[in-house]
This record gives sequence, C-alpha cells and structure tokens, in this order.
Amino acid sequence: MTSNIRLNKWIHEMADLCRPDRIHWCDGSDSEYQSLLQMMVSKGVAIPLNPKKRPGCYLFRSHPSDVARVENRTFISSLRQDDAGPTNNWIDPQSLKSTMTDLFSGSMVGRTMYVIPFSMGPVGSPLSKIGVEITDSPYVVANMRIMTRIGKPVLDFLGSDGEFVPCLHSVGYPLLPGMVDPQWPCAPIEKKFISHFPEERLIWSYGSGYGGNALLGKKCFALRIASVQARDEGWLAEHMLILKITNPEGKSKYITGAFPSACGKTNLAMLVPTLPGWKVETVGDDIAWMKFGKDGRLYAINPEAGFFGVAPGTSAQSNPNAMKCVEKNTLFTNVALTDDGDVWWEGIGYDAPDHLIDWQGRDWYKGQSKEPAAHPNSRFTTPAHQCPSISPDWIAEEGVPISAILIGGRRPSTIPLVNESFSWEHGVFLGSIMGSEITAATISDQIGKVRRDPFAMLPFMGYHIGDYFRHWLNIGKMTTPEKLPKIYYVNWFRKNAEGKFIWPGYGENSRVLKWIFERLEGKAASQKTPIGNLPTPDSLDLDGLRVNPSELASILTVDLGGWKREAEDVRSYYRIFENKLPSALADQLDQLDQRLR
Repeated sequence: MTSNIRLNKWIHEMADLCRPDRIHWCDGSDSEYQSLLQMMVSKGVAIPLNPKKRPGCYLFRSHPSDVARVENRTFISSLRQDDAGPTNNWIDPQSLKSTMTDLFSGSMVGRTMYVIPFSMGPVGSPLSKIGVEITDSPYVVANMRIMTRIGKPVLDFLGSDGEFVPCLHSVGYPLLPGMVDPQWPCAPIEKKFISHFPEERLIWSYGSGYGGNALLGKKCFALRIASVQARDEGWLAEHMLILKITNPEGKSKYITGAFPSACGKTNLAMLVPTLPGWKVETVGDDIAWMKFGKDGRLYAINPEAGFFGVAPGTSAQSNPNAMKCVEKNTLFTNVALTDDGDVWWEGIGYDAPDHLIDWQGRDWYKGQSKEPAAHPNSRFTTPAHQCPSISPDWIAEEGVPISAILIGGRRPSTIPLVNESFSWEHGVFLGSIMGSEITAATISDQIGKVRRDPFAMLPFMGYHIGDYFRHWLNIGKMTTPEKLPKIYYVNWFRKNAEGKFIWPGYGENSRVLKWIFERLEGKAASQKTPIGNLPTPDSLDLDGLRVNPSELASILTVDLGGWKREAEDVRSYYRIFENKLPSALADQLDQLDQRLR
C-alpha cells in the first residue's frame, strides 16, 4: 500500500507481534467510514441517532473504567529519567518495551489491524507532521477520520522516504475462539499503558479505547511527542486554542489561548461576541503549533481537523456554534439517549425529559435517579468544517500570525479578570505558575482542588518541565521583542462570597478580548500593578453589563494578601525543579515578592 520502506517494515513487524486476523489500510473515503459505522451498529457498539434530529450521528458507550485520560498510566519513557522530569511518570524504556511487547503479543488475535496514515495539519504544509497509527479499534478509526486528515493523500506525500511518527494502539482484548466481543473492549486499569519514547519519536498505547489515550494523533503526538520535536527544532507545540478577532473597522488579529481541559477553550474559540460590530472566528479549539515565519513573527496552525469537545455544559447559551456543529455527522460518547433517538447531557440548556437511557445504558428518571445521565467527561467528535464560526484561515498552510497569547484556568479567588505581562520573560513566569481546579477530564480523586498546570501542559509535556520553561524563554530570544506575541493571564472563574461566578463569561468575554485587541493597537489604557498591567476602570467596555460594581472592582484590582500567599506557594512549587529551574524565573519570583511589599 506504500512505497515507504520504513513504514512497510514497521507494519510487518507489528503484524507479526500483534497477530491480527487481517490488515486494512485506511483510505479515508466516505464509503470506508460508513462501512465501519454500519459494522459497529450491527455489533451493538454504535447506536444510530434519529436521522431527522441528528443525521449522520451515532452514540457510543464506553466501559465505566475507560472514561478519561489516565495520567497515572501515561509515561514519558526517555532514555534518562532526568529528561522526563518530576511531573511525568517515567519507566526505563528497555523495561517498558519488554512489558508492553508481552502485552501486545497476540493482542489483535481475532481482530482487524487498521493502518491509519494521518497528517497533523494540512497535508503538505511546512508546519505539518505525519503519523501512522496502527489500531484494532474501528471506533478509533472513525474518530481519527474526523480529527485528522487520513488516507491516500498522506501516503502520497510521505513518499518512499518521508518521516513519520509510528503510533501503535490496541484495546488489549484479543478475541480467542468462542469469546464474545464486549460492547467496549479494554484492559484493566493496571494493564493500561500510554507510553511515549521521545528519542525514537514513538508512541505505544495499550488497553484503553478512550479519546486521548487511543486517538494517538491528539495529545500523544500533537503535544507530548511534538513538544520534543518543537524543542529540538525551535518552535512551540502547545495546548492552545486559536481564534481570529475582527473589530468593527475590519481589522483582524489572531490570538492563542492555553486553558486546562474543561476550562472553556472550545467556548472561547467559538465565541459569539456581545459587543456590536466585533467578530470572532475559530481556527482551532485545542492545539496550536507555532513556528517563526520569515518576518520573525510566530505563525500558528491547528494540527487537527475536528473538535473533541466536552458535552456537559455545552448549550445554546454557552456555545451556540458548537451546538450547531453537532447537529449532524457527529460521534457522541457517554452522553444520554432520549426516547426519540436524540442526545441529552447536563447543562445542555433545557430540562431533561422524564426518561432517558444514561451513559451506562441504564434507565434514568428525572427527579428519581441520583447520578448524572451523561458522564461529566462525555464527548462529541465533530468535523471542524461544520462549525459556523470556522475561519477560512483554519487551513492556511503557512499558518496565521499570532499577536497575543492568553493563559488561564479555573481560579475562584486571587487571579484578576485580565492581567497583561510586563514582558515576554514575565509572561513565561505567569505561564509557569498557572493553576486551575482539577476537572473531570482526568481520572482523579482531587476534583475541585487547585494544581499548578503550566501553560495548561502539565499532562502533555514530553520532557522535563524545567527544560520546557527554558525553551519558552529561548523562543523569546529568537526574534525582536516587538514581534513576539503579548502574553495575558485571564480568569473568567472568580467567585463571590456566595460561591457564584462574578463575571458572566461566554459572549461577554469579548469585552476582555476587545481590551486586549486595543492594547495591542496602543489604544487602551492600563494601570501598572505589582502583578502586571490591569485595565483602568474606564478602559474596559462595560456598557450594558450587569455586574455588581463592588464585585467587579474586586476582579479588576490586585488582592495583595492573596498574591503574597500565591507567591509563597509558587516558591514551594518551584523547589521540585531543583537545578532545572531557569534562573530567569527565580528572578521573576523575587521581583514579584519585592513589588508585593
């Protein structure tokens, strides 16, 4: 199926190891996609939704043990443990490969081995990379077809000697004679391994069929392996949205934003502004690859072709564009099913019907059932081109020029609504100390507690976090300061004494984007504070906004006591990096301490 010698050799080696009954090279065609879906329907794996309500849409239900990223089973298996760092799980690569080779041996007996050639980014773009995923999951194939560009065009571009990232995946459930295939095959948690070998640019994933554990082009390649490639090649692979914002005069800028999972990246990327004359268009909602152009500016592409969004909380109010996106040709995982063949989830914007089938296939009754009908991390996989707000530039091969980088997470106190960094170095410092409440996007017993999540990359860095900070600082030295994006720390999630959100969020976030846009234009005023530049009281457009004045003032000023506690906590946090913490960041913390006195 390909003239690429290295690829053919690898496929043969993996087939000999996994021993599938058959091998299928994916061509990415619609007929192939439909055939896979019909096969899954016939086996009871996929449930077709009502074609009058959701044409081309299907529902899947995972095993209850396989519903999110498994960070404690995700490994960065670098040659030296020190290169993985204190925030990654490390196993010696020789030992890990031995363990996983035993697991993969015969893992695809009774199954089809699917070979998925895929491009992260437009095929042929100088900012794109190619991967090839081997999997025994037709669910993974269907999702990868939406999330990446797959098939013959990728193989054609790869040619006989092109480079690719090998990605091996198995659900870890061989079908021996007489065995019945379960609805969602997977391995027990202790046998799940999502493993990355950065020096080899290699990914092995075993035992999970869920999202980022199994769609290996997503977090595994686009962030963990790509971050190592980016470090070595002088660019950035980041957990960031990309949006285009246009003012009433028709002038546009491109902004990226780093937010932890389930903290509103998709909502912001698809934002509908409440301010007259302003327009936001979507370039990407989750991942940005940024490389320097000939003019010395950073240009970004969205390496994905679809959206893998969190369903709960998505509604016509919070994200009308996402709701229109999922009206057709969408795969839903772990949402609830209505009696008339539609989907429902908590926060969809309207009451649940009296009866549903919940995400585990059980009857659910309004007012009686105690558990959520949809899993808190239930998902939709939908093509990006269906999004009403999609920018024509989302497939620009040269990328889009980035003017600003947003960072932020869920912080109920201390962090103000918006804070402009003093410099690139100060912005990297703010990115390094980012914190957020833990959400349902990861399996954890710490949900609701705050953890440090630098640049929203804590679960996704492919190497030592201290070296990652140093790479960000080095990026700032690769061009002139005026060509670098400005960095802004935002927080939509401040709460009042009653525990309610102060800022209305959603479309009203356009007011913050407007201030940032006008700061970039040199038009909006700011006030210098110990933590950065905050809006002056009259520089943020609040016309028509109903927010308690005293509460609004609290999110536009510096909580000195809160920031002193924050600085103490950061100093403790920085100790885990030991000699790998860049001195520039230690200096930034000392300077913050001085300014807070």
